[in-house]
Amino acid sequence: MPRNIRNVAIIAHVDHGKTTLVDALLRQSGNFRDAQLKGDAILDSNPLERERGITILAKNCAITYTDPETGDKVQVNVIDTPGHADFGGEVERVLAMADGCLLLVDAAEGPMPQTRFVLQKAFDAKLKPIVVINKIDKPDQRAEEVLDEVFELFMELGADDETLDFPTVYASGRDGWASTEMDKKGEDIKPVFDALLNHIPQPEGDETKPLRLRVQTLDYSEYVGRIGIGRIYDGTLKAGQQVLLSKRDGSMEKRKIVKLLTFDGLGRKEVEQASAGDIVAMVGLEGVDIGDSVCDPDNPAPMDPIEIEPPTLTMVFGVNDSPLAGKEGKYVTARHLRDRLMRELESNVALQVEGSEGDNTLRVSGRGLMHLGILIETMRREGYELSVGKPVVVVREIDGVKSEPVERLVVDVPDLHASKVMELVGHRRGELQTMSDRHGIQHLEFLIPARGLIGLRTRLLTATKGEAIMHHSFAEWRPLRSDVPGRQNGVMIANMAGAATAFSLFGLQERGEMFVGPTDVVYEGQIVAEHCRDNDLVVNVVKGKQLNNIRTHASDEALVLKPARRMTLEQALEYIEDDELVEVTPTAVRIRKGQLKEADRRRTDRQAAKATA
Repeated sequence: MPRNIRNVAIIAHVDHGKTTLVDALLRQSGNFRDAQLKGDAILDSNPLERERGITILAKNCAITYTDPETGDKVQVNVIDTPGHADFGGEVERVLAMADGCLLLVDAAEGPMPQTRFVLQKAFDAKLKPIVVINKIDKPDQRAEEVLDEVFELFMELGADDETLDFPTVYASGRDGWASTEMDKKGEDIKPVFDALLNHIPQPEGDETKPLRLRVQTLDYSEYVGRIGIGRIYDGTLKAGQQVLLSKRDGSMEKRKIVKLLTFDGLGRKEVEQASAGDIVAMVGLEGVDIGDSVCDPDNPAPMDPIEIEPPTLTMVFGVNDSPLAGKEGKYVTARHLRDRLMRELESNVALQVEGSEGDNTLRVSGRGLMHLGILIETMRREGYELSVGKPVVVVREIDGVKSEPVERLVVDVPDLHASKVMELVGHRRGELQTMSDRHGIQHLEFLIPARGLIGLRTRLLTATKGEAIMHHSFAEWRPLRSDVPGRQNGVMIANMAGAATAFSLFGLQERGEMFVGPTDVVYEGQIVAEHCRDNDLVVNVVKGKQLNNIRTHASDEALVLKPARRMTLEQALEYIEDDELVEVTPTAVRIRKGQLKEADRRRTDRQAAKATA
């Protein structure tokens, strides 16, 4: 029989408190020194995760908990999953390692689009759910209504009677307490542990059967190479054992387990043997990929590969060919770019890369703008330079009909700005589904083509003075509809290289919003501002003031410049149109025209006009 183990995944919508609750569980367990649990978001070790406050990569940790009533020791293997639907590939592949899940729901916000998404994946994996109404200490909490909404969501997703009888815990992960009663504050996080022990089943599996293990995630070490991580479903596994590695294409190769590790606290420990129910890390499986099976050589029984939903967004990655190319980055060639993306494919199963060997561009497809934006941000921090085209929605042919992804969009906005939100979303082919008032905040739910979401966040924040909160997740595929309106304004384009001057910027700032400031280096073809009208304008931002020997007070007044609008990477990707590119380097994000010369752009426009005439 398996040891006393619980394999549990923590799932929730973004910012509903997954990682904070894991922090509380780690502290409550008493297995760690204070120095090991210093700070917040202990499992979010990636710098990007800490900066953005979201979980990007799924992670494992193990907590040894002693039941105060029986004195039995239980190993709780915790899998912290991302909450954003763009990282759904991470969720889909790691949930198969769990037997149950903690579904966290914010006591004020209630179920959100990603709540539905991650819960559907949990039901597909047949996990036993425990509902945790988190942030119960918020002044605007409405736990009773939220619990009803969760029950309705379970019913919508087809939960059976046993699943609908889910246990509920009320918690404040930040303050480290939980309670089984809605109106009673707890003393510690013990009720969550009690729910885990009482309602999450022990892993099924037979140690006497032939070995069955599926690799769900990968790690890499400079010393030992790839490390395959997965759960043993049947049999036992020993260090030094000969195994059969079954690849996703059906081929089988013999391998030797050089080292076998299990999760221990926040790290791993080397063991001689592991059995059914254990989550292990294996060293020595050369060429192992996510979805491969590890089997007994004498009785091979490969497991089914992991099914991952296809990408919904695609972008063209290319080498940076601007006049500033090679001055800020370390890796600048097409070979560097291709090799890096191929390495990413080894662990990022929701990513697709297409392109021929001799081509300087690659078509990269992912689950959303954030999914691809995080990849680009990671690459630029590693020293890569590249140029990226406009995000384009993937169109699939379903039953002979061209279809596009439709997203479920939720916007929470003060009453004052609700009409502006409905106007903006409606302009992008969005359809209002429900509308409810939550203490002065309008909760709006739409169905909108994924194309309509590109660039919407920035416009919503501008229209609502930064007060709108929006979330979205994939809903379904629908027949392709009419075009979604693009950017309304044109841009100002630099006509020569040099350093921007305050004199030139002062003269141009009345015509639009500047993207560059004084002394910023620009080049011909770079987009330096948004024009106040709908046409593009070629401007000179490097021209200095003409000097003479006449000095007057009026002409020498200090120039007052409006602050330049500095775009983040995601904002730049949302902003560009079809003929524009985002230049990404370790130190800068610039927007430029695909063709830098004005004469080349005019020639292309004439040819396009003739072709459509």
